[in-house]
Amino acid sequence: MSQILVVDDEMGIRELLFEILGEEGHQVKLAQNAGEARVLRNRARPDLVLLDIWMPDTDGITLLKEWATTGQLTMPVVMMSGHGTIDTAVEATRMGAYAFLEKPIALQKLLSTVGQALRQTPAPLAQPQMSLAYLGKAAIVSEMRQRLDALKTLKLPVLIAGEPGSGKRTCARYLHQSNTPWVEPDDSRASDEPFAALTSKAAEGTLFVREIGDLTLHQQRNLLTLAPALERGQTRLIASTSRSLPQMVGTGAFDSRLYALIAQTQLRVPSLREHPEDIPELARLMLGRMVEDKTVPPRTLSTAALNALRVYHWPGNLTQLENAIKSMALLATANELGVTDVNMALTPLEGTQPGTITGVSLDCELRDARDAFERLYFEYHIAREGANMSKVAERVGLERTHLYRKLKQLGVKLNRKEQ
Repeated sequence: MSQILVVDDEMGIRELLFEILGEEGHQVKLAQNAGEARVLRNRARPDLVLLDIWMPDTDGITLLKEWATTGQLTMPVVMMSGHGTIDTAVEATRMGAYAFLEKPIALQKLLSTVGQALRQTPAPLAQPQMSLAYLGKAAIVSEMRQRLDALKTLKLPVLIAGEPGSGKRTCARYLHQSNTPWVEPDDSRASDEPFAALTSKAAEGTLFVREIGDLTLHQQRNLLTLAPALERGQTRLIASTSRSLPQMVGTGAFDSRLYALIAQTQLRVPSLREHPEDIPELARLMLGRMVEDKTVPPRTLSTAALNALRVYHWPGNLTQLENAIKSMALLATANELGVTDVNMALTPLEGTQPGTITGVSLDCELRDARDAFERLYFEYHIAREGANMSKVAERVGLERTHLYRKLKQLGVKLNRKEQ
């Protein structure tokens, strides 16, 4: 039995579709606006959504785009409208809609479209991992997204830099033009000449080189030699790295000409430590996807667990966070994950005890190391006390005015609840 969600502000349309699809053996849920649709979608992934375009609160195109950008477009969506235009249909398809139906909908057209869409259900399930929603929403991430949008229509090579696990490949996938080839060597170090055979496969698409800093000098020069062929084939070269390529150029470990080619346009992906305010929402998003994909049992995260995740320093960034969430969900003895589950998932990784903070770089001046430690220290206690600043001041032994002054000096941002 298929689960179908019908979203339409007209009661008559909802009731008619409920009756028709119910008689076909489907289980149908109804929503009269985007708000109700969001609630139902968050509870469980339907097998199919029939979505009206013109609704009073949020139009269907906007809701479709919202699902696509938050990684929730993991089911086929059929758009419906009594005022359909070619432009609207094209826009809906570009956003990820499976099909477009004009009202009044002919019975046979409805049934055939629903049947075809349900048979397509497995195809979209890989999409969430390409979504920028898994990078966060903080100001520093929003600025990076703006740069991504500016780069998206260009064909110039791009160098994406960032720490391991920070989301460099996700950014590269976002820059890739849909319906064109995406070619990514499984392991560029496995062969001295992996690129020549891939040039034709990537024609008019993207050649993505993961961790270009790991290439041998021979491979680097081979890739540089292929640059004219890539340009003739209208193939975009996107490379990522976690290493300091300028430093490698200085020591002779990286070809200066290749660096000049790929560094024409550069993008830096921030580490998770730079936007800890995103961690609770990212954790919920990751856990929700795992539950939906049935890779972990149904679980929820307590507020205390989210606070504990927020103050951790995450040297492995998003990849480490996702692995920790999965480990917690698989090993937990209760449906709600708590601080104990967080400590069990993170402590074995570093041999630390709950309440300790590591990850402050020792390769910096004393003042910078002290500031980094104090920033982590105050963020930990703010989360521990549930943003009750009176309790935080008492816990850390500072007068409240002095505490606020210190937080401002360190750049520790307080949201409205924390103020």
